[in-house]
Amino acid sequence: MSPAKTMLPCWGIDLGGTKIEGAILDPSEPNKALYRLRLPTEATEGYDHILRQIERMIEQLEQISGLPRPARIGIGTPGVTVPRTGLLKNSNTLCLNGKAVGRDVSARLGCEAILANDANCCALAEATLGAGRGYPTIFGIILGTGVGGGIVVHGQVLSGPHGIAGEWGHNPLPGENTPCYCGHYGCIETVCSGPSLEKFYAAHSGIARSLPEIVSRASEGDASAIITLERLRSKFSEALGAVINILDPDAVVIGGGVGNIDLLYEESTRTAVLRHLFNPYLRTEFLRPTLGDSAGVFGAAMLSASSKP
Repeated sequence: MSPAKTMLPCWGIDLGGTKIEGAILDPSEPNKALYRLRLPTEATEGYDHILRQIERMIEQLEQISGLPRPARIGIGTPGVTVPRTGLLKNSNTLCLNGKAVGRDVSARLGCEAILANDANCCALAEATLGAGRGYPTIFGIILGTGVGGGIVVHGQVLSGPHGIAGEWGHNPLPGENTPCYCGHYGCIETVCSGPSLEKFYAAHSGIARSLPEIVSRASEGDASAIITLERLRSKFSEALGAVINILDPDAVVIGGGVGNIDLLYEESTRTAVLRHLFNPYLRTEFLRPTLGDSAGVFGAAMLSASSKP
C-alpha cells in the first residue's frame, strides 16, 4: 500500500491597488487562514516596487509561519494575464499593464506564480469554500466600484484563450451609450457599478449621495432613489439574463458593495431576469457571498491547491 499523500499548506496573495494581502491555508480546513498579513501596495512607487512588496510579503509569511517557501503560490491580480504572451492587461493599477507579472514574480521568488484575475479568485473561493459550495457551475459576480465576474466549473476556474472568461462587465447593454474606460460605450459597468448608480441618482435629483444613502432613502420614499434602484433591477436582470442563456449556471454569487442591496435577491428581480431567458422558468440560485473580504486571498491560495504539480 502506498503512503497517503501529504497535503501541503496553500499560499496565496491578493494584489490590490492599495494593499497586498497574503495568506496560508490548511487544505484540510481551507476556510480558515493559518496565517494572514497585509502590506501597502504603494503602486505609485512603480512596478519594481510592487514586486519587492510581494517578495516582502512572502518573506514575512515565512518568518511568522516557520514554513519553507512553497513550490507554487497563487496570486490574484487586477486585470488579466494574456495566455499567449503572459502579459497583464486591463489593470486599473496601470504600471502592471504590459508586464510579465507571473514570470517576474516567479523569477524573484524562485517558485511558480499562478495568476488569475481577482474576480476569478473571489469566484473560486465562494465556489469551493463559501456560498457556492456544492454547486457544479458557479458564476461569481463582482458588483462594486467596477463590474467583473468569474466562472468556476467543478472547482476549476475557466480562463479562456484571451484570459477574459466571465468578464461580463464590459458587454454592452442595448440603448446605453455612456463611454467606458475600456474604450467602448454602454458597458454594464457604466450602468450597474456603484459609481454609475450614484451618478444616475445625482443627475436625476441634483444631489450627490453615496449608494448606501440612496438605498436608505429609497425605503423612505425618495422618488429619485426608487428610480435609481429600479434601473439597477432592470439593467442587472437584462445583463444577467444573457449570461444565464449562455452559461446556464447552477448558482450566481453576487459580491461587491452593490451586491449587498436586497432587491437583487427579491423574487421580482428573478421575474425580471426570467423575461430575458430562453426558458419558461428560472432555477439558478442567487446567493449572497459568505467569505467577505477573505474571498480574494483565499481564492488565490486555492489556485495553488487546484493547479497540477
